[in-house]
Amino acid sequence: MKQSTGSYPHVLVRDDGRAVVSQAGSVLLVETVRKIGLDQAISAALTPWRRPRAVHDPGKLLMDLALAVALGGDCLADVAMLRAEPGVFGPVASDPTVSRLIGTLAASGEKALTAMRTARSEVRKRVWELAGERAPDAGGQVTVDLDGVLVVAHSDKQDAAPTWKKTYGHHPLMGFVDHGPGGTGEPVAARLRPGNAGSNTAADHITVARLALAQLPKKYQRGRRTLIRCDSAGGTHEFVAWLARRGRWLSYSVGMVITEAIHEHVLKIPASAWTPAVESDGEVRDGAWVAELDGDLLDGWPQGMRLIVRKERPHPGAQLRITDADGMRITCFATNTLNQPIAQLELRHRLRARAEDRIRAARATGLRNLPLHDTAQNQLWLEIVQIALDLLAWMPMLALTGRARLWEPRRLRLRLFSVAGQLVTTGRRRILRLARHWPWTREITDALERLALLPNPG
Repeated sequence: MKQSTGSYPHVLVRDDGRAVVSQAGSVLLVETVRKIGLDQAISAALTPWRRPRAVHDPGKLLMDLALAVALGGDCLADVAMLRAEPGVFGPVASDPTVSRLIGTLAASGEKALTAMRTARSEVRKRVWELAGERAPDAGGQVTVDLDGVLVVAHSDKQDAAPTWKKTYGHHPLMGFVDHGPGGTGEPVAARLRPGNAGSNTAADHITVARLALAQLPKKYQRGRRTLIRCDSAGGTHEFVAWLARRGRWLSYSVGMVITEAIHEHVLKIPASAWTPAVESDGEVRDGAWVAELDGDLLDGWPQGMRLIVRKERPHPGAQLRITDADGMRITCFATNTLNQPIAQLELRHRLRARAEDRIRAARATGLRNLPLHDTAQNQLWLEIVQIALDLLAWMPMLALTGRARLWEPRRLRLRLFSVAGQLVTTGRRRILRLARHWPWTREITDALERLALLPNPG
């Protein structure tokens, strides 16, 4: 009787495989870059930083870094995974060349960052046009969510400081365009700040909002069609006044701190003034009600601002705060949207929680830590992370359908990018043969067919 030696077969391993491509599914990202012209745009933007007789183009080098981060890399050296596959990614620069370019771009300060951001905004406009009804502005409105991110530092880095959560690191402030329930989201702004930077710093919110608006097509850079959402960190007089300023006229939905005055007004609201809150499907939200506050609470705030409060039974195990009332959790937000039921406005503000999903995706895509020492270099790393996240949002928007369009970076890597392949050269053509038995090979081939139907840039 043969004795079993385990639950899995014993496999002999050799290192003499030929024409085998690792991460073969990453061809989806490469084809997306080619179709939207992102590589050309970045290369043109970084032309001033290309040295005479340079072998490697700075734009291609930066795109290689972004692709490496999109595939799961978290430091500059991880570009080696692309260098190992020249048949798919082309020639990739050495680690010293990569480091020198990052140092050069960081030394130029805002000039290089502005060039990269301008290229991204131009490509974003093209991507939204290609996406058509699947673009985030298909409904005639764009929603931008602002939120802070804590990035822990495990070594001494420039501007690292203790955070409000008693950790040590940085506190970037970011902005994301929400794709709605049928999609994910894409980054449009990121400002690197010390770990002890205040959560409700109006100047930082204004700076990030400016960066975010500059990434949008021109028709959305002002006017009511652009909605800015944020939590109570943005509920300051200065930031709300900036959003509502004449000539800017942005829509906003901003969380507010429950002050003593608001708390007193909530206690005086009659039972008949409370309206049941609703869910996304239109059904009543169990144990939650909303009401609108007015009177002297609005003194000193921009004209047309509405103050909406929600009370909700706390979840089991949740501890009540001193600002809660009658055993209910109290929250409040301000908006300048008129002629809409307060229950719908409260639902719209509550959906700001999708920004937490975007932050989770960012942490899984190069933002788990900042790998460099200098602040200028880490700000550049934030831009690379944003390009990677753009690709991980644009590729599903242009090429995937159904539930696959909602997959976050980790699932995309596991199911699509990690498939094995064989690179075959016949004549002047290179053919990448994907593993037929892989459960999601059909998803990859169908997505590549959709990308092939898109017009080439230029």
